Amino acid sequence: MVGENFHCPRCEKNILLPRQAREPNEKIKLVVTPPPPDIYSTIRLAEIAQSIIANVQRVIVGKPEQVTLAVTTLFAEGHMLLEDVPGVAKTMLSRAIAQSVGCSFKRIQCTPDLQPENVIGDFILDPTTGRKDFRFGPIFSQMVLVDEINRASPRTQAALLEAMGEGMVTMDRTSYRLERPFMVMATQNPIEQEGTFRLPEAQMDRFLIRLSLGYPSAAEEKEMCVRAQQQHPIEALKPVTTADEILKCQRGVREISIGADVCGYLVELTRATREHPALRLGASPRGSLGLFHAAQALAAIQGSASVSIENIKAIAVPVLAHRLLVRKETLKDYPDGAAVIREVVKNTG
Repeated sequence: MVGENFHCPRCEKNILLPRQAREPNEKIKLVVTPPPPDIYSTIRLAEIAQSIIANVQRVIVGKPEQVTLAVTTLFAEGHMLLEDVPGVAKTMLSRAIAQSVGCSFKRIQCTPDLQPENVIGDFILDPTTGRKDFRFGPIFSQMVLVDEINRASPRTQAALLEAMGEGMVTMDRTSYRLERPFMVMATQNPIEQEGTFRLPEAQMDRFLIRLSLGYPSAAEEKEMCVRAQQQHPIEALKPVTTADEILKCQRGVREISIGADVCGYLVELTRATREHPALRLGASPRGSLGLFHAAQALAAIQGSASVSIENIKAIAVPVLAHRLLVRKETLKDYPDGAAVIREVVKNTG
């Protein structure tokens, strides 16, 4: 029988002790982190954020703005899309964030033959009980890196929608709550499109922020080589906080106040994208909420107890640009959504 090795006290032989039968509900039970009883002050929020940023910058050289936006995404309980050419440390940034916060981490390498059950899990037959047992997939982790997400088929991409939107996974009429904090960090290469599947608008709208790292300067690239002489810095990176502290930070971010004038500016900004003549699709109400929470997180990281209009302007492009669809006939003047957002920010308020 399949089981654990057991030493028999009577015959002095090693036998296989069968697994104890358990109830099916007991097997699929997940340990979910309860909400913290207290929240952190603005000063404590800024301290934790700066410690995470400093720790990540031991691996990622010369990209303080992108690292800050990645921590902003985490504090705002969102998901991040890293879109850039190969070899600019997209995967390293995701790994450094996960290792710095002390959360469980899993990586999903997307390929055209990747199936949904390889992401969310599948039922297997327990040989000792004859019952079906749910085997959890890599999505059941606090920090999930989905590498080259556009290489997965649309069917597999859709398997991430419920997890990213509701923090749950439904399988065979049973819903499983994902452990918090939960964050999906996806990467994609916008250059090589052969054998890839473009992310639909519904999937893009699930990402709170889209980032591009770009190439480092000559001095920064030299510093990278020096740091990686003995071993890659990611191998020695230690956590500087815990999952429980991140939950308290996320709750603390929601307490950051937004004045009526700032909130009015935010709504005016997103509504202006829906009326822009160069756009076929403007920002959704989810985009407004994402901009709202991302601005709260950015203000908290900067040590401010309230959100300013400057916070909204600073975060508008990475939060809203990927949610827009530019008309083909206007691509000459507006090559991407970022150009539209910059114009809207300039003309609003």
